[in-house]
Amino acid sequence: MRKIRHYLEVMDLTGAEVKALVNQALAWKRRGYPRSRPLAGKQVALIFQKPSTRTRVSFQSAVSRLGGDSFYLGWGDLQLGRGETVEDTGRVMGRYVDAIVARVFSHQDLVALSGNGRAPVVNALSDRHHPCQALADVMTVFEFSKTPAKTKIAFVGDGNNVCTSLIQACALLGLKIWVANPADYRPPSDEVEKAVRAAERSKGEVVLTDNPREAVRDADFVYTDVFVSMGQDEERAKKLSAFLPNFQVNKKLMSLAKPSAKFMHCMPMRLNEEVTPEVAYGPQSVIYDQAENRMHTEAALLYLLLGGRRR
Repeated sequence: MRKIRHYLEVMDLTGAEVKALVNQALAWKRRGYPRSRPLAGKQVALIFQKPSTRTRVSFQSAVSRLGGDSFYLGWGDLQLGRGETVEDTGRVMGRYVDAIVARVFSHQDLVALSGNGRAPVVNALSDRHHPCQALADVMTVFEFSKTPAKTKIAFVGDGNNVCTSLIQACALLGLKIWVANPADYRPPSDEVEKAVRAAERSKGEVVLTDNPREAVRDADFVYTDVFVSMGQDEERAKKLSAFLPNFQVNKKLMSLAKPSAKFMHCMPMRLNEEVTPEVAYGPQSVIYDQAENRMHTEAALLYLLLGGRRR
């Protein structure tokens, strides 16, 4: 019987697997998807506790392009909305479908779903990690850099789930990442320590600083995300006062990066908060390529988890 593998964080894969997955996604983007429809007959459930644009549509498109079927279930569409346990939901769903993609508030709900014993669970976002976004991010780096291992990636902003997963992915692949956060908004220390150990093995580099200018100087990619994530509205004023104006990615900050540097954002954006329109929509921006790459990397991930052969 095939061993069930889950993807709850980037480090559920090895560095070699992430690189192979990214290469597979790049090949499909450039040459098209296989006519063999490798996921034909596979059913993928999309369980979303939080609203989504890119995650929902990219996963549904990814499954379809590989010949499988998917269906969307909001939290309120399930008995979860009436008090059924996550564990019972996972055990039942695991008997109906071949994979569960879940977007939730609490990472522990994903851990509970993954105990179903029959179907892989994919983290489509939790409060702790956003590993599918990280796959698209590193694919974008590989797509726009001829020498990814020599590039410098700067992440400026909140040490949130996006930041945590990006650090993990860079550490596994031996990439150089500099992360600039206010001292009170750094990524979890245990996650950073884990990434630093991985970077030592891969010959990558993970550097944390509270100086955005230092992080961005001579960078090949400059990345930011919203300062106030979904569900943090009560903290909005406090967070904005901590991040603005120093951590905003604007023309002045971008000028410290290499002239060829690319701007990245996982979207949606709050213009004139974490980024100005002239940068977000300027000639250095690759945000739409980055968004498209969600679909390709998610297809490659499902192909891997559901028993597809890597090419």
